[in-house]
Amino acid sequence: MTATPAGVPELFLEHSRQKLLQQYWPRLKACVESLSEEQLWWRPNEACNSIGNLILHLNGNLRQWLVASFNRLEDSRNRPAEFNQRESISASVLLDQLGATMQQAAEVLARLTPADLAARYEIQGYKVSGLEAVYQVVEHFAMHYGQILYIVKTLHGADLGFYSELNKTGRAS
Repeated sequence: MTATPAGVPELFLEHSRQKLLQQYWPRLKACVESLSEEQLWWRPNEACNSIGNLILHLNGNLRQWLVASFNRLEDSRNRPAEFNQRESISASVLLDQLGATMQQAAEVLARLTPADLAARYEIQGYKVSGLEAVYQVVEHFAMHYGQILYIVKTLHGADLGFYSELNKTGRAS
C-alpha cells in the first residue's frame, strides 16, 4: 500500500458527510414534505420507481453499505421489497426511517479512520474497501436524490431554488 498524504482520508470523510447530511438530506426531506401522498407514490409507468420506493431504497442502501458493514452487523436487507412496495406509506414515516438511518450513518462517518477506509468488507456480495463503500453510498444517494428532485420539479412545475445564488453570475458569491 502506498503512503497517503496526511489529512486526505479526513477530507474525504468530511466531504462525504457534508454532501450526504448537509446538502442532499435536507433538500430531499424538504422536497418530500411538499408532496401529497398520491404524488409520493406516483410513477409514470411500471418500469419506473415512485419517490416512496426510492426513499425505501436509499434507506436500505445506507443501512447495508454504511451502518451494517462498518458496525459489523448482520445484513438483513431485502432490496427487492424496496422496489416492490405498492401500498402507501406516509411521507412522515418514510422520512423518520430515513432520518434515523442518516443519523446512524453520520455516527459511522464521524468515527471512521484511515484503517477503516483501507479495510476490506463484503457488502451485497461485493468485496470492497471501506473507501469504496463510502464512495458508493455518496454516489448512489446523489443519483437517486437527483431523480427525486427531477420528479418533484416535474410534479410542481417549478424550480426548487437550491442553486439560486448562481442565477446572476453562474458563480457563488
